[in-house]
Amino acid sequence: MNRLKHFVEGGDFLIEEITPEAVFTPEDRTDEHKMMADTARQFISREIHPNIKRLEEGDFSFVAEKMKKAGNLGLLAHSIPERYGGLGLDKMSKGIVGEALGNASGYSVAHSNHTCIATLPITYFGSPFQKQKYLPKLASGEYLGAYCLTEPEAGSDALAAQTTAALDSSGEFYLLNGTKIYITNASFADTFIVYAKVDGQHFTAFIVEKDFLGLSIGPEEDKLGIKGSSTCSVHMEDCQVPIENVIGEVGKGHLIALNVLNLGRFNLGFATIGAAKHSFQLALEHSTERKQFNKTISEFNASKEKIADMAAKLYAAESLVYRTAGHIESALAPYENSEDFMSTAKAMNEHALESAICKIVGSETLDQVVDESLQLHGGAGYIKGYPVELAYRDARINRIFEGTNEINRLLIPGAFFKKLAKGSFDAESLIEKAQQSLRSGSFKQQTGPLKELREPLALYKDLYLVCAGLAFSKYGDKIKDEQEMLLRMADLAIAIYAVESVIVRTEKAGEREWKESLAYTCVEQSVFDVQKAVLPLLSNLMNGEERAKTLGQVSQLLAGYHWPDAVERKRNLADYYRERKQYQS
Repeated sequence: MNRLKHFVEGGDFLIEEITPEAVFTPEDRTDEHKMMADTARQFISREIHPNIKRLEEGDFSFVAEKMKKAGNLGLLAHSIPERYGGLGLDKMSKGIVGEALGNASGYSVAHSNHTCIATLPITYFGSPFQKQKYLPKLASGEYLGAYCLTEPEAGSDALAAQTTAALDSSGEFYLLNGTKIYITNASFADTFIVYAKVDGQHFTAFIVEKDFLGLSIGPEEDKLGIKGSSTCSVHMEDCQVPIENVIGEVGKGHLIALNVLNLGRFNLGFATIGAAKHSFQLALEHSTERKQFNKTISEFNASKEKIADMAAKLYAAESLVYRTAGHIESALAPYENSEDFMSTAKAMNEHALESAICKIVGSETLDQVVDESLQLHGGAGYIKGYPVELAYRDARINRIFEGTNEINRLLIPGAFFKKLAKGSFDAESLIEKAQQSLRSGSFKQQTGPLKELREPLALYKDLYLVCAGLAFSKYGDKIKDEQEMLLRMADLAIAIYAVESVIVRTEKAGEREWKESLAYTCVEQSVFDVQKAVLPLLSNLMNGEERAKTLGQVSQLLAGYHWPDAVERKRNLADYYRERKQYQS
């Protein structure tokens, strides 16, 4: 498979313009990508959807059986190198499979957990011995994996883990003691990626097998949703783990745990987009069949606005997750067979900011779409047995998985300010240029087929840099404690990334008419998000007459990016999707 050559540094979208050649879009998918997606969709439609009741009843032996069958089809092997029994495919393929599996309720969670955070620590950080021993079995489904990080006193603060590891008297085993909670796949997993502190201090990753002496599994948790996914606690009492099962280096487990979670967040973005597309399709099917007042629900203009808004949110989310897949691939592809621990960790961390955005936007888009879908179903949507009721319950966990959305939001400006403090870019010059652009209106000097949409994008970038400069000047290295401000800066950064992804994608597309309609709607939606973020920021960071003047000017500028054809455009978009009864990339 051809690899992307256009390397983009993480966070660059905030400080410079990204060339279209460096952005991967859904339209750039190869025949191989489409084949993988078709294989995954057929597997789900044949093996999982007809058996949703068994999933909801917690038949985890059935889940394990289906995962092994997925292994026979190559659906567990996409991210494992060929030399270790995998397919060695790119990160776009990984995301595409995750998206295709996203509408399969709890099975999706079990499958994605196995192929991502339960396998990738060995893929990227394992020794040759560990890779040869475990990866072929994880690729085929002979072994199913789990990831053990969360503890009763260590959730978002993962490094506060209290599980310990100490060498036994023989020096051949580490003895692990502690409890991990909320562990996906725990009841049927063969391997567990476990994090523990050697001698109570050195955070380290281990491969633990289910039959190792001292390992036991707790009862199933009774969850709100994703009931087809096994979730148990994992207990270790002097659990004997051979010293050769340390992953990477003793004391460097944080580099594995936190960086693998970056890929987990990226993957979760794709999975939630797949689930959101499914909920959108359910809304279209029901609203075009159900009649009220002698009209189908979908014919009412209020319903059309809901459908168009959902489609635009899907378009934005889809655009940015595919873009991120390309960025991660360009950064990480050279390290698939590397034994350079530190360089691999650095490459995996390169797009932590963008991965966090994928997770946030994917999970929140899913929540918005499934909520509107249920609303269009009316009372039927609240009744068990209707697929949208299940989708609604299953959706909620995604804003908590892989670090809460609040934690992920804090990561976004945090990464930017770290670069600023290190002098990784000429912040003073960029901020001064942004200030001048706002004063002179030069951000309006855009070119290209979508120059009307590039104006607000340029404005958003100027506002971000000005707010960042004001914030850093006011708080300095204490900025990390100003969480209210950081959350709003994250929302501004998210809007920039989404809008730029939409514009570049739409410009690259050949037949653009309906995609341009989606793009204009996406930008209109973003104006509300930017206004909600930037006005409180400026209000907090400025004083006196300058504050009042700036707030008024910014509000007036943002108000200019609502277009007079919005109502008719949305009605036309809704009609486009009503005819097709599904979201189309």
